[in-house]
Amino acid sequence: MSKRNLIASTVIGALALGSSAVVSADPLNDLHKEESKIHVDAAKSQEKINKLYEQSLDIFSEYRQVVDETENLKVYNDYLATLVADQQRGIDSLQRQIDGIEGVKRGVVPLMFRMIDSLEQFIELDIPINLEERHARVERLRDVMANSNVTTSEQFRQVIEAYQIENEYGRGIRSYQGKLDFEGTDITVDFFNLGRTALAALSLDQKNAWVWDNDARAWQKLGDEYLSSVIKAVRMANKLVPADLIKLPIKAAE
Repeated sequence: MSKRNLIASTVIGALALGSSAVVSADPLNDLHKEESKIHVDAAKSQEKINKLYEQSLDIFSEYRQVVDETENLKVYNDYLATLVADQQRGIDSLQRQIDGIEGVKRGVVPLMFRMIDSLEQFIELDIPINLEERHARVERLRDVMANSNVTTSEQFRQVIEAYQIENEYGRGIRSYQGKLDFEGTDITVDFFNLGRTALAALSLDQKNAWVWDNDARAWQKLGDEYLSSVIKAVRMANKLVPADLIKLPIKAAE
């Protein structure tokens, strides 16, 4: 080939090669665009998937919390049901007791009246220690029994208390002032009692002394040989002198 033809062929080949490169570049660009679009869409889809996953985790967590709370509530409700059942048993027991109160009262009230009558009779037969006080206590008991504002339990408590006080008269020694009726004359004296074993009286001028004879239900005047003992006994009861042996006329038990 001549040089001109060679140059012409070269130029035509170069033009043809350049034209082919331009034509083939357009599909590659489109491919890159599509690929980029796919990546963008994939990223968006992954983002949606991540959000849905997080939401599912939150929903699952809430579900587990609700399940746990439901189980706790069931256990608590079972516990409350046990308490309610126990309270109902207590209420039923109280109701049975309340229903039986009237029956108890029907038995206790007559018993208390008999106890008061027996107490009054005992005081009349006993040695006259604090006689006025004891009679007044019996009258108070009868007033209490007639008072509708006083409960049966309180009435019974006061009756038992009166018996306890009577029991205390049989213990220890005591002295108190009062009136003694001797041969129709009221004399102010210091009384002294050694339990229920002996009851003596001493005039305030300490010149006369008496002893109670429960068999005769009367006071007997003591001889002068007992006067110092009675004086000492009164002083002992008032804690003016220490306790000591004294001489008193005491009847032996039969």
